[in-house]
Amino acid sequence: MSLEEIPEIAPQESPLNAAHASLHHEPQHLHHDQDAPHHEPQHVLHPHLPSGSPELERRYLRGPQRRGFELVHAWKIYREYFMGLRALHFVGPCVTVFGSARLGEDTPEYGLGRKVGSLIANAGYTVMTGGGPGLMEAANRGAKESNGRSVGCNIMLPMEQEPNPYLDTVVTFKRFFIRKVMLVKYSCGFIALPGGFGTFDELFETATLIQTKIIDDFPIVLLGRQFWTPIIDLLRDGLAGLGTIDRSDLNYLYLTDDPEDAVDRVLTASANMKPLRRPSRLRVLGE
Repeated sequence: MSLEEIPEIAPQESPLNAAHASLHHEPQHLHHDQDAPHHEPQHVLHPHLPSGSPELERRYLRGPQRRGFELVHAWKIYREYFMGLRALHFVGPCVTVFGSARLGEDTPEYGLGRKVGSLIANAGYTVMTGGGPGLMEAANRGAKESNGRSVGCNIMLPMEQEPNPYLDTVVTFKRFFIRKVMLVKYSCGFIALPGGFGTFDELFETATLIQTKIIDDFPIVLLGRQFWTPIIDLLRDGLAGLGTIDRSDLNYLYLTDDPEDAVDRVLTASANMKPLRRPSRLRVLGE
């Protein structure tokens, strides 16, 4: 079977021009004065996250530990999770962009990410990424250059991944699983640029949540046919051929080379879904 047999939705009239007039999700486009002085992003870092070795996490994953250790560890997990909820409560609705931290400005993929970020921002949605360099930076940069809102869920690594400079809000997590919850919770669509283990982890966990009906059938767009075609071939001919997934599961994935087509796909699909709740601010909580 050829790649062309992968089910794709027929092109529809682009919703980009009508996005600001749409009441769905009521996205608020945050404009930034180009002549305003540069400001530091709101950076939320858990006060009890050590910046050194992840030895405590390694110890936790080495089987049962002393009860006191596991109780304290569970409390730290909750505290980190709650920190993320508070920091990101008002950022949505978002479109999350996955992609490699290793592909820089001199690559064509960076240009794709930058264009995608710009299109998402122009439609009035917040661009959310993993907050790091490479293609995450590209998407955040595109959003900022289009006067949109840009958010990053950064991760604390032994090699100390620094947040990119194109973020309005950045939250740094120590635990991958909490970070992945945040990347999904506030988004109504997902666009995956080429990437490595981290990108694949995020992509397939999101696909699993959709497959098992834990989250709505949000679109997952794979941007870059040359990179993603072998993966689609494996899923279709290998996994679906063997019966470990249904062929209909491939419908969750949409393959394209065109950034505008990618964003159109997300906006068209989200327009047919239940709107995300927009929380109100409570003075008593200092919001």
